[in-house]
Amino acid sequence: MKTAVEKAFIRAGKRREALFADEEFALVPREYAHRISQIDGACSMIFDIVDRKTSRTAGEIALRIGEGEGLFYLGHIGYHMDPPFQGRHGALRACRMCVPLLQEMGMRSFVITTDEDNYPSIRTCELLGCTLESTVNVPAWCRSEFGLSYRKRRYIYEIPKA
Repeated sequence: MKTAVEKAFIRAGKRREALFADEEFALVPREYAHRISQIDGACSMIFDIVDRKTSRTAGEIALRIGEGEGLFYLGHIGYHMDPPFQGRHGALRACRMCVPLLQEMGMRSFVITTDEDNYPSIRTCELLGCTLESTVNVPAWCRSEFGLSYRKRRYIYEIPKA
């Protein structure tokens, strides 16, 4: 059964309306999947990160709500910013906008994984207030299944209690 948050995501996505926004970026729901067997039965919500000034898609942020072996390496949040929009903290802003949604979905913490040499993503995790939990070797099955690199840094964000 879908939660109120999931229903709101789906409704906003059908209308291409922002579900969250700050002064620079808006998060517009793009894709929803209730249970994805490939990622341990997690719920997936993907937003377009839209530049409010130009109305152009600037990147995306994917939320994966669930737990499992694949998510250990993928993380609960994945994001990217397109080159013309990099350097404006769009991924950081998008992550911050998603915290209340994740909290409402019952999460008390979430994981972001990044490659060891992805310094902009590492900086995003640091500015968000994440803690580096560990650096792990990614098993061959996971690299093959998800196209991941050999090693990932796992950052944990503890969601403040409401």
